[in-house]
Amino acid sequence: MKLADLRKLSIRQQLRIAFRLANGQECVVNERGVAEVPGLDHIPDFNLEQELASATEFTLDPAGAHVQTGRKAAPQARRIGRGELDTMLAPVSPGAAAPDHEEE
Repeated sequence: MKLADLRKLSIRQQLRIAFRLANGQECVVNERGVAEVPGLDHIPDFNLEQELASATEFTLDPAGAHVQTGRKAAPQARRIGRGELDTMLAPVSPGAAAPDHEEE
């Protein structure tokens, strides 16, 4: 699993995907595919790809849940493990896409 895979999934499914960093902070990949570390005010001393490799739990939050829609039951954030996220990423990963058909 790569950060690029999370970015693609967050865009396609309009999700905010969050995971904890080793230093206690949290990385959030928003629905536009941008990875952010809220509260970070200096050049980080960590690599997000490496932090993602060690993450075991993720929070998926539908992007529309942050907007007042007037509905009684807005979609709620849910926590999933690495295995479940890997399953969700399977169609997003390279090689899993349908092959291109060439015209003859």
